[in-house]
Amino acid sequence: MSCGDPHETDCSEVLDHLYEYLDQEMPDADREKLAEHFDECSPCLEKYGLEQAVKKLVKRCCGHDDVPTDLRSKVMGRIDLIRAGDAVPDQAVLDTSGYVHGASATEPGDEGGAGPASSVRPHLR
Repeated sequence: MSCGDPHETDCSEVLDHLYEYLDQEMPDADREKLAEHFDECSPCLEKYGLEQAVKKLVKRCCGHDDVPTDLRSKVMGRIDLIRAGDAVPDQAVLDTSGYVHGASATEPGDEGGAGPASSVRPHLR
């Protein structure tokens, strides 16, 4: 996405790092660059506002659920692998409740794999 106006920081770069900005997981200097971009670019500011609203809604609706420690460790390990640019094993993450999490989780006879609406499904034993 680009608004068509020249900026010191390109719109695509800003949007690539939007969640790091929202989660305050970037250095202050980079946060300042993105904040400056949002001041200049209304399409990116609108996208920021939308993602911020979604994040608040998810937190309000789902923020009270406890995540099993082993699932959290597995997910964080995968995130670290992705950030490091390493290959990520193509296997589902199974939590202690017996649910499979991940886009690669499919069941026998499942056509098309898991999509956004079926990213969490019961694990058949």
